[in-house]
Amino acid sequence: MPFDDRKRLDPSQVQDRRGRGVGRTIAIGGGGLGLLVLLISMLLGIDLGNFTGADEVAPSTYETYPNEISNLAAECQTGADANTRQDCRIVGFVNSIQAFWTDEFSSHGYEYVPAQTVLFTGYTEAACGYASGASGPFYCPLDQMVYLDLSFFDMLQSRFGAQGGPFAEAYVLAHEYGHHIQNLLGILDTSGMKSSGPQSMSVFLELQADCLAGIWAYHATETGYLEPLTQQEIAQSLDAAAAVGDDRIQNETQGYVYPEAWTHGSSAQRLAAFEDGLRSGNMGTCDTPGWTE
Repeated sequence: MPFDDRKRLDPSQVQDRRGRGVGRTIAIGGGGLGLLVLLISMLLGIDLGNFTGADEVAPSTYETYPNEISNLAAECQTGADANTRQDCRIVGFVNSIQAFWTDEFSSHGYEYVPAQTVLFTGYTEAACGYASGASGPFYCPLDQMVYLDLSFFDMLQSRFGAQGGPFAEAYVLAHEYGHHIQNLLGILDTSGMKSSGPQSMSVFLELQADCLAGIWAYHATETGYLEPLTQQEIAQSLDAAAAVGDDRIQNETQGYVYPEAWTHGSSAQRLAAFEDGLRSGNMGTCDTPGWTE
C-alpha cells in the first residue's frame, strides 16, 4: 500500500453517513426514465436530479447498517490506518488531493476552498438532490461536496471489468475533485453537463476532470501522504479511467455504442486525458482558461 505509515490523517475532510441515512425510493415513472437517469448520472459523475426533474423521491423506511458504523476520527489517524482500512484509505486520498490543490492554488495566487467527501450507503441527501449509490460517485457544486458509496468500487470491477485496487479508488476521487477545481475556477458549466456527443461540453468537462486527476497523480508523492507509486498502481488508475468510458459502458448496458449519447468520452479519450495530466503535471495541459503559468 502506498501510504506513509507515520503520516497524520485529517478525518474531518470526510463525512461519514454510513449507517445513519434514510432509505428512500426513486420515483422512476414506469422504470425506463429512472434507469436512464441513473445510468447517465453514473456517467456524468454529477447528480442529475435537479436538472432532469428525476429527484422527486418518496420517503420509505429508515435503513441502518450497524456493521458499517464507524468513527473515522478515532479509527483513521495515520497512514498505517489507511494501509489497512478502505475508509481510512479514502481519508488519506482525500487529504493528499486537497493538500496538493491547496499548494497549487496558493502558488498561482488563488485560494483553494476545501470540499468534504461524504461516505454513504444506499441513499443520502445532497444539495443537488438525493444521492444514490446506484448513480455512482458525483460532485455537487451547490454544496461543494463529493458523494461516494464505497460499493461503487465493487461494481466497477464486477460490472465494468476494471482491475480495481487502491489507486483505482484514488483516480475516481481525484476525478470528482477535478470537478471541484472546475467549480472554483468558474468553468463548471452545469447547463453544459446536459449536452451529449463526442464534441459536447459535457464530454469536455469530464475529460478535463480526468486530466486534473492526472495532475494530482503526478504530484501525489509530494504531498507527503503517499510513497512513490509503482507501475502497478499507475496501471490501476489507468484501467479505471478506461473502464468508465462511454463506449464501454454502453456496450455493457445496451449492447451497442451510440456516440451521440456520450457524456464522458470514450475509454480511449478518458485514458488519454488522464495520461496527459499524469505525464505533464502541468495545469496548462488541461486547458484551464485564466490559469496563470
